[in-house]
Amino acid sequence: MSRVGNAPVKVPAGVEVKIDASVITIKGAKGELSQEYDPAITIKHEGEEIIFTRESDHKDHRSKHGLYRALVQNMVLGVSEGWKRELELHGVGFRANATGQMLELVIGYSHAVAIALPEDIKVSANTEKGKAPVVTLESHDKQLIGQVAAKIRALRKPEPYKGKGIRYKDEYIRRKAGKSAAK
Repeated sequence: MSRVGNAPVKVPAGVEVKIDASVITIKGAKGELSQEYDPAITIKHEGEEIIFTRESDHKDHRSKHGLYRALVQNMVLGVSEGWKRELELHGVGFRANATGQMLELVIGYSHAVAIALPEDIKVSANTEKGKAPVVTLESHDKQLIGQVAAKIRALRKPEPYKGKGIRYKDEYIRRKAGKSAAK
């Protein structure tokens, strides 16, 4: 029994839902998203809810039941409220500068790293004295924002000894002791 798949998705006011043969399109104030789905899953828009049913209890159908419900839930939240991801740059001399769709990072290499971001993502870089620089990504597409944030983090992953690197705002880095002096 899929507990996730059985829960209906609430559709807030101002969000339009269009269901075709194998594509669901959701349009809201922040943007428009589409998702293809397996015909074994039936999607119905009734009133202010989207209901998901599967044709059988086959293992593949059970897994897709919860998957498509979760994807549609993320789409509805994205077009109505939006998604936000924050990255912190920890390290001496680490800086971030956002200009339009370009993000320039100084993260300890011999050169600055420039990243061109997709049009669907809004980026801002904030630096306060005494605190680590913060790069904020905002978008209506949760999958896209997660992928871009992971690519930025992969440029300089946090290391376990000093904690230097790029990390998510809520991420905890387990620290190692390192070498101890010989007696």
